[in-house]
Amino acid sequence: MSTLARARRRLGAHPLALDTALAAAVLLCMVAGSFVDAHGSDGVNWSLRTPDAFSLALMTAGAAALVLRRRAPLAVLAVTGCVSVAESVTGGPRAPVVMAAVVALFTVATRTDRTTTLRVGLLTMTVLTGAAMLAGPLPWYAQENLAVFAWTGIGATAGDAVRSRRAFVQAIRDRAEKAERTREEEARRRVAEERLRIARDLHDVVAHHIALVNVQAGVAAHVMDKRPDQAKEALAHVREASRSALNELRATVGLLRQSGDPEAPTEPAPGLDRLGELVATFHHAGLSVQVARTDQGTPLPTAVDLAAYRVIQEALTNVQKHAGQGARAEVSVIRVGPAVEITVIDDGARAAAPAPAAPAPPPAAPGHEPASAAGPGEGPGGGHGLLGMRERVTAVRGTLATGPRYGGGFRVHAILPVTHRTDAAEDPA
Repeated sequence: MSTLARARRRLGAHPLALDTALAAAVLLCMVAGSFVDAHGSDGVNWSLRTPDAFSLALMTAGAAALVLRRRAPLAVLAVTGCVSVAESVTGGPRAPVVMAAVVALFTVATRTDRTTTLRVGLLTMTVLTGAAMLAGPLPWYAQENLAVFAWTGIGATAGDAVRSRRAFVQAIRDRAEKAERTREEEARRRVAEERLRIARDLHDVVAHHIALVNVQAGVAAHVMDKRPDQAKEALAHVREASRSALNELRATVGLLRQSGDPEAPTEPAPGLDRLGELVATFHHAGLSVQVARTDQGTPLPTAVDLAAYRVIQEALTNVQKHAGQGARAEVSVIRVGPAVEITVIDDGARAAAPAPAAPAPPPAAPGHEPASAAGPGEGPGGGHGLLGMRERVTAVRGTLATGPRYGGGFRVHAILPVTHRTDAAEDPA
């Protein structure tokens, strides 16, 4: 920080002291000016004179009023204006008391709006100039009278210019602060969206593969003694499912690497082209899944393709976990106009008798699932399966409908756009 900037900061911290020093400087200038006479006996020349006591008293009163110019600018202008008018009417020879009124008018212009400055400035110029011309000891056309009009106009104009510059600088600072707050809010929003996307990916990967591992481990434990060959096959499926889970977790966590970290995995995100592999894993776990597709050859955007895959994966995982032994699921992927419809249904076969049907619940608020619509994957424990599916479908401007089927079972129906708009979520989550 420069010496001038430090001095300005110190002076700005003590405004009353600064105004007192300004008043003393103005008084000194007025007193010094009162000793000079521009009109001598031989025409226009410069000579010394002695001001009278009344003029010195008026100058002192005008300068003293400037000490309070920040606290009451209009009142100080009224006082200095009255002092200037009194000096113009009674002073002889004239003394520069109007200097105090010019400083007060400058202060009013810097601390009020332009309309007030215009009105007050015109009134001040009219009163002071009129008093000097009509009631002063000099002729109305004297240069001193015209100088009163000029200096009051300069004071009002300069003050308005200073106020405009301060307002401009403050507006720039406000815009900069607003832009900074906007950037911080945008950064926080992006961080929250990224955390949500990673949480959805981890949930989909872990829920699917852990469900398969659980089923196959249960089969292996059940047949370990009587049918060791089948137990070995089940354990092989457990090993394959765990390896797939680790690979997908590694790919997901790789997205969190920093720029200087080792290169993250570049394997493309799964899509409907891997639907056969997904269904095969459920077949190995003992779930009967039938697939019907009429969308062969339909290119899908990456985000839509991943959303379709994750919806089917989560829906089948919920069937595997909640529908019980002997359940059958059907998956259909159909191209309908500008959209692809994904439907996953199950028959809800259970070892125990089904519970009595409950009345239909009222519609839930957007983004929330009703309690009775939990079905597979959203039991009383408060899972995130349906919520994650809905977030994925909404992110690509699609729609999702879930709920129990008439006669038992559960239905998941998603409509995804084939043409993914650029303003939609481009994130493949």
